[in-house]
Amino acid sequence: MFYRFCLCALLNIFCTLMEIFGIEFAPLNVPLERRLQTLAAAAWMITMAFGGFIGSLLIIYLLLFSKLWWLASIYLIWIYTDRDVCERGGRPIKWVRSWRWWKYNQDYYPLRFEKVPFVELDPKKNYLFCSFPHGMLSCGAFNAFATEYSEYRSYFPYHEPRVVTLSQHYYMPLFRDLALSMGGISASAKAIDYILSRPEGGHVCVLMVGGAAEAYYCKPGNYRLVLNNRRGFVKLALINGTPLVPVFNFGEIDLFDQIEGQRLRNFQEVLRKYIGLAPVIPIGRGFFQYSFGIIPRRRVVTTVVGRPIDVPKIENPTKQQIDEYHKIFVEKLKELFEEQKHNYLENAEEKQLIIE
Repeated sequence: MFYRFCLCALLNIFCTLMEIFGIEFAPLNVPLERRLQTLAAAAWMITMAFGGFIGSLLIIYLLLFSKLWWLASIYLIWIYTDRDVCERGGRPIKWVRSWRWWKYNQDYYPLRFEKVPFVELDPKKNYLFCSFPHGMLSCGAFNAFATEYSEYRSYFPYHEPRVVTLSQHYYMPLFRDLALSMGGISASAKAIDYILSRPEGGHVCVLMVGGAAEAYYCKPGNYRLVLNNRRGFVKLALINGTPLVPVFNFGEIDLFDQIEGQRLRNFQEVLRKYIGLAPVIPIGRGFFQYSFGIIPRRRVVTTVVGRPIDVPKIENPTKQQIDEYHKIFVEKLKELFEEQKHNYLENAEEKQLIIE
């Protein structure tokens, strides 16, 4: 009895201290299904953030400290010969896109996929989907276009999606093959042009226009986009005569907060120029508490596809033409946000879209 009394007293003291520090613990009776969802969201976060590093370390280990060095060597040679696949349409594998883990990950938030009324895609055309905001790791866009568990196939059954991700991903052993299997292609003009120029049509290229720089603005309620100086996507659309489609991920910026500061931002910018990633320090939740950690918070994220914007095919578009259609795209993106925010955001009248 005495030991039980001491244990209860210690637990009460511990819980009191945690309350003082503002740490909220998860209940002990959480259903197994929700535990698996949390595990899937954590696995996804770790894979996206550290998968390339983990894969590289594993290959180095196999090369230097394992009897399987010959297998790792063959794999590296194959990577070298296969290095251009990320610029030639990628190599999606439906089996990988259908892993059950992606369903658990989808249900964790949950992640949803919608389109505005009367949006249809011409099977004979290709489309450039421009997704905003990027968020910390583009959870909404990943679920919508890189797995088989969203409503994408039911809405657009005749168009194969390709998700544009950082070119550096395709130099990272093992991680590159996962990215390719999910339908990823390189973030280069050559890779995007390859998809948009397919004469048979039936392809969708999904681009996070704001890129890594937009991750700096990832804070709950802060819909701030990097777009004013991003015009390359408009030029590629004009060259191929590809309709531009605004896509908005409502709730994406509510999944994480982040540590901020001017000195930290300067250091982050230096790193981003070298590695291509925005090295932000996310504040999410943990496995057994809701106050801090690297797991995304449970918040609904809804990816909404807007109306296509038709553009003419111009082999050598001028700066004026690019600026003209860039302005049209910005206006249509703002319209999409204002039209749909009341459907997906709390206190929607207080939410404003800021474009930089």
